Amino acid sequence: MKKISVAYQGEPGSFSEQAVRLYFGAKAQAKSMRTFTDAFAYAARHGDAFALLPIENSVYGSIHQVYDLLLKHRLFIVGEVKLRIELNMLALPGVRMNQIRTVYSQAQALGQCETFLNALPHIRIETFHDTAAAARLIREEGRTDAAAIASASAARVHGLSIVRSNVESNKRNYTRFLVLSQKSHIPVRASKTSFAFAVKDIPGALFKAIAVFTLREINLLKIESRPYPGKPWQYLFYVDVEGSSNRSPLAEAMGHLKEVCTFVKVLGSYKPFGMR
Repeated sequence: MKKISVAYQGEPGSFSEQAVRLYFGAKAQAKSMRTFTDAFAYAARHGDAFALLPIENSVYGSIHQVYDLLLKHRLFIVGEVKLRIELNMLALPGVRMNQIRTVYSQAQALGQCETFLNALPHIRIETFHDTAAAARLIREEGRTDAAAIASASAARVHGLSIVRSNVESNKRNYTRFLVLSQKSHIPVRASKTSFAFAVKDIPGALFKAIAVFTLREINLLKIESRPYPGKPWQYLFYVDVEGSSNRSPLAEAMGHLKEVCTFVKVLGSYKPFGMR
């Protein structure tokens, strides 16, 4: 079986790597990248490669850097996957809770465990750039007085034990990941399309843009605004809608949208992967 190269931000054992395995299965050759920018650049350089990156978390909201990178690189969204985020306190085998004085993890992961961590006033919290990297730190430094908040996969990769499992405050905690490729792959029955647009700086401009979809009874799933690079106090709107960009009625709506906007970019039409 030919392996598919898939770039992700993070280290082995991270949630992003889990999302790669969930979406691509045994076909995936997961490529660990230091930053989101590196993952985008890898997929942009290798024609047959993919990038898989988080775009939003159900608790903490959107990941704005990824939205901005979607405009900087000529990559298309060809899929998405939603992953349940289960966070655990990891330590070296044999270490007990009363020995732990410091907990390391990525800032968002620490925030997602606020209730659990607030009940441990004797523990110092330290932010780290990646959950799996925090687990690696504990192993490499042989820290018997510290723990990491990370996935069960990170525990297996780095030979750690789970001191406490499922320490996230919200048990309905999911992250949505986008699958990106140089080539646009629009399935016959794509159920979702993502695009970005900018409107004229006149009264009612955004209303007219949204009305393009309302008039055709197209369901808007999400709308997100971001600053327009190089144009202070102007904004880009990122939208997810139901339907395929090359089929009615969405195809007609996109044509109409271009008439009332100063900028429109289709980011991809795709079929979402089932939530697990």
